[in-house]
Amino acid sequence: MNPVAKALILIGAVLIVTGIFWQLGGKNLHLGHLPGDIAIERENFRFFFPITTSILISIVVSLVVYLFRHFGKGGGS
Repeated sequence: MNPVAKALILIGAVLIVTGIFWQLGGKNLHLGHLPGDIAIERENFRFFFPITTSILISIVVSLVVYLFRHFGKGGGS
């Protein structure tokens, strides 16, 4: 199979699974409101930076990419 087609199918499957997870489990998973996320609110100013959420998502994505590379074609290097 063409590698580009394979990548597009994989990306689509990941997006579908993420959407289903977000719909079903999103109520219990408080992404964006975790301890360590920065939120500053003043009268005419609002700043929000979800640093903990960003780190958590980065770790999960890195783990998924590692697993795909490790168990993918060739068994990893």
